[in-house]
Amino acid sequence: WCGFLLVALVSPRMAGLRVDFGLLLEPLGFIKVLEWIFSIFAFATCGGFQGETTLLVSCKGVVNKTVTAVFAYPFRLNTVVFSAPDPKRCGGTWTDVYLVGNFSSSAQFFVTLAVLVFLYCIAALVVYVGYKHVYQQNSKFPLTDLAITVITAFLWLVSTFAWAKALADIKMSTGASIIPGIESCKAPGTTCRFASVTSMGTLNVSVVFGLLNMVLWGGNIWFVYKDINLHNQSNRIS
Repeated sequence: WCGFLLVALVSPRMAGLRVDFGLLLEPLGFIKVLEWIFSIFAFATCGGFQGETTLLVSCKGVVNKTVTAVFAYPFRLNTVVFSAPDPKRCGGTWTDVYLVGNFSSSAQFFVTLAVLVFLYCIAALVVYVGYKHVYQQNSKFPLTDLAITVITAFLWLVSTFAWAKALADIKMSTGASIIPGIESCKAPGTTCRFASVTSMGTLNVSVVFGLLNMVLWGGNIWFVYKDINLHNQSNRIS
């Protein structure tokens, strides 16, 4: 499939370029455009996120000092440290405080899949628009397209649910529940109060786009299947 596409792009005369944008109005092409657009939103809403969680600390010589921990994609929270309340670090009772959890595997799996889908959709649209006749004449290409579509739909299912679970854990690891686990806040004369955390609405949206991509690719299986010989043969037998 990739070799055919490379030949088609490098030697359009050899491959017989026939540009037909009308296919974009048919279900096969129109869904591929939607998949391309939704993949952009999926990796943009997840990969572009940056936030911070804030505490108010009172200790020796310090009253309600704001300390922050800034986190972002790929959400290796265990490497994110809170700023110190003051240069003297509360008289030596304040030690480095890190967030808990490493959710990079789920986040990177989701974003990487979205980027690969984005690139594949571009390649597929080039073939659909410029080389549809070659695509239809050789049964290997529709079969390959069908296999990739089925696998991609499954990967969207796995990556979206994995990312949704990781997102729920990220919210727990950056919310008010982190205070009981901070040893420095248990020191005599030290109190910590949770102040705020950046809204994660865009990350919630990324999960929604993951589900939409899963539905799109699942539905697209039928339209790709219609283009393979097996479907045509079953129609002739009927």
